[in-house]
Amino acid sequence: MGYPQEETLVYDIRLSSVGPGQVSGTDVFHSPTGLDLTMKLHYLRTVYFFDNEVAQGITIMRIKERMFSWFNHYFITCGRFRRSESGRPFIKCNDCGARFIEAKCDKSLDEWLEMKDWDSYKLLASQQVIGPDLSFSPSILLQVTHFRCGGISLGLSWAHVLGDPFAAFEFINTWGRSMTYLDLNKPINIPRPVPKPTGHGPQTEPVSSKRVDPVGDHWILPNNCKMDTFSFQLTGSQMNYLQAQIWGPSGDQTPPFESLCAVIWHCVARVRPGFEPKTVTVCKPDPGHGNDIIGNNQVISKVEAGGETSITETDFKVLASMLAEQGIDERNQIEEAMEKDEGVADFFVYGANLSFVDLEETNVYDLELKGKKPRFVYTTLQGVGDDGVVLVMPWPKGANKNGSDGKFVTMILPEDQILKIKSELKINGLLLESDF
Repeated sequence: MGYPQEETLVYDIRLSSVGPGQVSGTDVFHSPTGLDLTMKLHYLRTVYFFDNEVAQGITIMRIKERMFSWFNHYFITCGRFRRSESGRPFIKCNDCGARFIEAKCDKSLDEWLEMKDWDSYKLLASQQVIGPDLSFSPSILLQVTHFRCGGISLGLSWAHVLGDPFAAFEFINTWGRSMTYLDLNKPINIPRPVPKPTGHGPQTEPVSSKRVDPVGDHWILPNNCKMDTFSFQLTGSQMNYLQAQIWGPSGDQTPPFESLCAVIWHCVARVRPGFEPKTVTVCKPDPGHGNDIIGNNQVISKVEAGGETSITETDFKVLASMLAEQGIDERNQIEEAMEKDEGVADFFVYGANLSFVDLEETNVYDLELKGKKPRFVYTTLQGVGDDGVVLVMPWPKGANKNGSDGKFVTMILPEDQILKIKSELKINGLLLESDF
């Protein structure tokens, strides 16, 4: 698809802002933690698709009206970043609001989903990043796109400095509940004060994050190569077959996420001869932490295979067991490394190593309009380092005719490796010819 045609896919774009219905107060400030600031060069982009029967009667006026009360609970997301005298970023809760975007698309919802042109999905959620003028840069952007058939998509652009994907999904699900005029029954997010300095750095430097040269007030990660994105679905049958191939009839199987990532780890290693990813990062939800409050709380673990280990010659079962059992949570070290520099340094996590992000048990399909869940949800990341990232999402329950549920995988990798990795995935039964 050529660029001129892509330009016309989404048109008639209109911009406005929506903020809290109540004034948040004067001199209210929120200070992101060191872990939050480590994630500030990353952005989550999620697009929800709803059919015509769901979208009927849902006007822009009604959407905005319900957002006023919703943002009373999430007023922090409507603030703007500033820097303290030391240079540490903080949010001034001044109710400037989230950016609201309206757009149209000449394709029907069916036609859009059949394209499987993953690069075009960026047209349905803003790609704006924070900066270079912090005081005018929203952390949240919401886009409603109307398709020719009457269906709509809702695109969420979420600055990761606010919180992890689990907090972002709960954020948008709360809006869905507000659309039905339900009592949100949620605690209002309380701004955090500036963390007290620890006075020391980490005992061991974290492997899961990497420092980059200062980016100033333009919060986007510089890449050394062009990155590309592709996605594919795995049916429940494919997942069952994959598990059986790795583990045989044994009942001692690792969860599907680790088994799937073991095969992908092997495939990536095959196309990087001499530069096998011996260390990977695994991001998973923290079972002991709720998602009602914004913040980065997901577990960020390193998994090291060892210098003598050849990933391409290691059995899938061994790789899967390593991913499931040998991860070392590095959140404290990441936090301490950022606080050592008083929050002014620039780090990144996704793509610092080959990164696997477990989103399969998220509540991403809990956003409901008129009691209906989205037909499809697409999620990707912006600001990924050169080693790449793999997102494992759920496939909508009951979407397959045979009743079995599968996974939806999105990979962001160096552009010049994509075709080779697709071939490896096909050889290992993860990718079908139609996915090329």
